[in-house]
Amino acid sequence: MGRIHVLSEAVANKIAAGEVVERPASVVKELLENSLDAGSTRIKIQVETGGKKLIQITDNGCGMVRDDSLLAFERHATSKIKDAADLLSVSTLGFRGEALPSIASVSRLRLETRAPDEESGTVVEINGGKIFKVEEAGLPVGTSITVRDLFFNTPARKKFLKAESTELSHIASLVTHYALAHPDKHFELHSATNAMLVAPPVAGHSERVYQVFGKDVLDQLIPVVAVQPLQHLGLPQPPPWRRTSVSETEDGGEQAHASFGELRVHGFASKPEIQKLNRNSIYVFVNGRLIRDRLIQHALTEAYRNIIPPTVYPVVLLFLELPSGEVDVNVHPSKTEVRFRQSAVTHDFVRDSVRAALMKTRPVPQFTTEISAHPTASPSLTPGSRPATVWPGRYAASDPQNFTLQAPVPPPISGRFQFGTDGIAIEGNAALSLARAPQPEVIKSDGCTPPVPDEPEAPSNLAPSLASLKPLGQIRESFILAVNHEGLWIIDQHVAHERVLFEKVLKQRAAQKAQSQRLLMPLVLELTPAQQAVFTDISDELAHNGFEAEPFGTRSVAVKVAPAGVEAAQVEHMLQELLDQLSREEQALNMEKVRARIAASIACHAAIKVNMPLEQNKMEWLLAELAKTECPMSCPHGRPVVLRYSMKDIQRAFKRI
Repeated sequence: MGRIHVLSEAVANKIAAGEVVERPASVVKELLENSLDAGSTRIKIQVETGGKKLIQITDNGCGMVRDDSLLAFERHATSKIKDAADLLSVSTLGFRGEALPSIASVSRLRLETRAPDEESGTVVEINGGKIFKVEEAGLPVGTSITVRDLFFNTPARKKFLKAESTELSHIASLVTHYALAHPDKHFELHSATNAMLVAPPVAGHSERVYQVFGKDVLDQLIPVVAVQPLQHLGLPQPPPWRRTSVSETEDGGEQAHASFGELRVHGFASKPEIQKLNRNSIYVFVNGRLIRDRLIQHALTEAYRNIIPPTVYPVVLLFLELPSGEVDVNVHPSKTEVRFRQSAVTHDFVRDSVRAALMKTRPVPQFTTEISAHPTASPSLTPGSRPATVWPGRYAASDPQNFTLQAPVPPPISGRFQFGTDGIAIEGNAALSLARAPQPEVIKSDGCTPPVPDEPEAPSNLAPSLASLKPLGQIRESFILAVNHEGLWIIDQHVAHERVLFEKVLKQRAAQKAQSQRLLMPLVLELTPAQQAVFTDISDELAHNGFEAEPFGTRSVAVKVAPAGVEAAQVEHMLQELLDQLSREEQALNMEKVRARIAASIACHAAIKVNMPLEQNKMEWLLAELAKTECPMSCPHGRPVVLRYSMKDIQRAFKRI
């Protein structure tokens, strides 16, 4: 007798549920996406005990007729696609037809729905995958799905769920980010004790960020907007009947042209001083779908290269829009992974768009912000879930480094928004609203001296500010102290010169005009096997940057020429350090990354050192050259170059505001 047999439908549904329904947040995700696909403009989510006991999602979408409401619980039953060709251009968030039967097989589910053209609605109750009740009822237009006792019939899966607060935090994070992705819709999230999120429709994404997280978070983000026409480079032309535009040729005939559409990106990226220890603060939406994609993650990491340290990550909220035929969403049951048809084009477009936004704004690190800045691993742009005591109209003081909402504090500690990991701020019984306009600062006068006039905020572009600086002197011959009408500036002379030299070396490398110096005596370096392998790979790039080295023995190289400006005594240390860094790379060496590493190493060893006295004209020259650089706010290793103590900070410290 054969050993292979067909699984029963009940077992197959539970296996599918294991792929689709990982935790209560997975149920919310599937049902929330169905509500959005149904054209809903108002979605309300109610949960109890972190979604383990109750998940209820109510919307005002198109609803379903009786036959559809029953057919929806069959495996692979869907209204989103009809044939295999539709998989090449999926424009909806859901399409597999697996969510509802998978959820119904591991819970007690109740569906209430009515289509606009129906006089009555339909109620369907299912327990553990078996239909328990079907009846007509008077219902409003739309759909309401109630999921109770999740995993009641699979106790092994249920015991692996986390604590109630953890599961609720995942749900809150999911709902919040879909609310950010769809600012034109109304979202509500209620737990058993309070309203965690109430977000009415707003005009755009920036208004939604302000609405949900407040002005302090929005001020830490840089807008990113870019558009690029798509071209199918290296891909075959579509057949004539799939081409959409026609133009007239010289001989009076017609010529068809393929319309490939556009690649659009918009959203927000954090300033360099906002740093996280993991990628959990990076949120990317592709055509409205929340995804986790390594290609986009790598593009964002490359965009921040030489702006923040390589061991930390930014906070990014990015919306990518492209024709549905250019992205394959059918690669994972939970639909959190995608594949781009033109992956290299998409990667470079995202990288260059975010990089251009950072270069254009060049935000100035604030002295009071940077002095308390430290990388944190707490999730960003994610509301917490712990129930909070309600203090109407009050918010706690904020920590700009942590973009997570925290429970409000009692009224005496009023101030700005609080960010943490313990809970979520709630204003009255409704949660977050737009009624939090910042109050203007008031200039105080004590009667003994006239008040200092209020100064305008510094412009976002750093170059004009640096160009107007007047150096006063040095602090311990390491930091330049300078002033202008915006306030007091402190410049790290070593990293400032390092940034200037770094960009100079890159420009010389691009023009094939690297400056070099011949050593009096060749320098012989002993290399480890790993260093020797790296040296073989990057020897050509070293030659383009002013090095001249050749093998000298089994595992030795003789360096005869080195880049100009680097002392001979530093050449050996610089090469050893560079080879050690590259030998520890986990991925294959990327020549663009290698080029930046070499330029950063040359700049670091050739730059002005700390504890080095500078004359007035030397300080003026350094500030002028720094103002000409593309990224004057951070050194190639990500450390801040300049800090500004604004006039408002000075006035506040002297109790004038």
